[in-house]
Amino acid sequence: MEQCACVERELEKVLHRFVMYGHQSEERLDELLRSVCELRGQLVTFGVRDADLTVLSQTMAQCCKNIKETVQLLASRHKDIHGSVSKVGKAIDRNFDAEVSAVVAETVWDSPERQKYLSETIVEHLYRQGMLSVAEDLCQESGVVIDMSMKQPFLELNRILEALRMQDLRPALEWAVTNRQRLLDLNSTLEFKLHRLYFISLLNGGITNQLEALQYARHFQPFASQHQRDIQILMGSLVYLRHGIENSPYRSLLETNQWAEICNSFTRDACALLGLSVESPLSVSFASGCMALPVLMNIKQVIEQRQCSGVWTHKDELPIEIDLGKKCWYHSVFACPILRQQTSESNPPMKLICGHVISRDALNKLTNAGKLKCPYCPMEQNPSDAKQIFF
Repeated sequence: MEQCACVERELEKVLHRFVMYGHQSEERLDELLRSVCELRGQLVTFGVRDADLTVLSQTMAQCCKNIKETVQLLASRHKDIHGSVSKVGKAIDRNFDAEVSAVVAETVWDSPERQKYLSETIVEHLYRQGMLSVAEDLCQESGVVIDMSMKQPFLELNRILEALRMQDLRPALEWAVTNRQRLLDLNSTLEFKLHRLYFISLLNGGITNQLEALQYARHFQPFASQHQRDIQILMGSLVYLRHGIENSPYRSLLETNQWAEICNSFTRDACALLGLSVESPLSVSFASGCMALPVLMNIKQVIEQRQCSGVWTHKDELPIEIDLGKKCWYHSVFACPILRQQTSESNPPMKLICGHVISRDALNKLTNAGKLKCPYCPMEQNPSDAKQIFF
C-alpha cells in the first residue's frame, strides 16, 4: 500500500498543477481579450482617420507584445507540467515491478475453455455492477452466450439497489414480501429492517406524519415476538414527535448510515437466495492477487539471488503460504500430516478404518505387501478399505 500511496502523491501534484494551469490560463486570456476588445472599441469610436497614427501604432505593438508574452508564458508553464507527468511514470517504475509473468503460468489462458470462463466471470461482474450495456458489448465481441435466466436476477437486483440509494424503499419491500418465506428460511431480518427504516422515514417528516406512522406500525405485528425491544423503541419515539426526534433520546434512529447498511443487508440476502457470493468472484480474485503478488515477487527475487530455482517447480502451487485473512476463507483445507502437503483433487484425503485421515499419496507410500499400518495407531488394515472424505 505504501507504493500506491507514493504514486498517488505524485499524481495529486500533477492534478493540482493542471488545475492551477487552467485557472491561470483563463485569467491571462480573459485579460488579453478585454484589452483587445477595448482597442477595437476605440478604433470603432474614433476611427482610423481621427486617431493619431503614432499612438495607434504603439498601442497595437504593445497589444501584440502582450499576446506574444502570454503565449510564451503559457507554453513554458505547460512544459513544466510535462516534467510533473514524467515523475508519475518514474514513481510507478520505482515502486512497482513491471514484469510479473515469472510468477504466473504462461499458458494459463491458452485454452478456449479457460478464456470462456474468464469472459463469463467478467460479464457476471459487470452485471453485478449494473453496467449492462458494457456487459452486452463484451458478450458480442467475445462470443459468450449468457442465458436470460442468469441476466434477469441481476437486472432486478440493480433496480432495487438503485432505488435504495435514492432512499426509495418500496421496490425492496415488495421484493421482501414476495420472498418472505425464503428469507425466513435463511433466518433473515431484512423485511423487518426495511419496515423499520420506512417507519423512521415517516418519523423524520415530523408531526404531520404521526397518523400515517401509527397506521404503518401494523406491519410490525408479524415480527413482535423476535423484535419486541426494537418495536418498543420505535413506538416510544412517537411521544417526542411534536418536539422533533432529533431533539429527543431517540435521535440515534435518524443516523444516515442506516441506508448504507440496508443496501448491504439487501445485497447479502438477495445473493444468498440466488446462490451467489456477496462479492463478485472477479473482485475477490483481484484483491487476493494484489495481496499475494508482492510476496510472490519477493520470493522470486530471493530464489534468483540464491540460485535455487528448483524450489518452485509447480506453477499451480505456491512456494509459501499467503494469509489473505478470514474474509477469504471459503472452505476447509486439509494438509496431510505425513507428507505435510495440502490435499487436492488428484491427491484427496482418505479416512482409514481406525478413523485417522491421511492423503492418498501417503496411503500408497505406506502400503507394504498389500497391508497398511496406521502411522498413528498400531491397527493393520487393507488399503482398499480406506474411503475418500469430502470437507
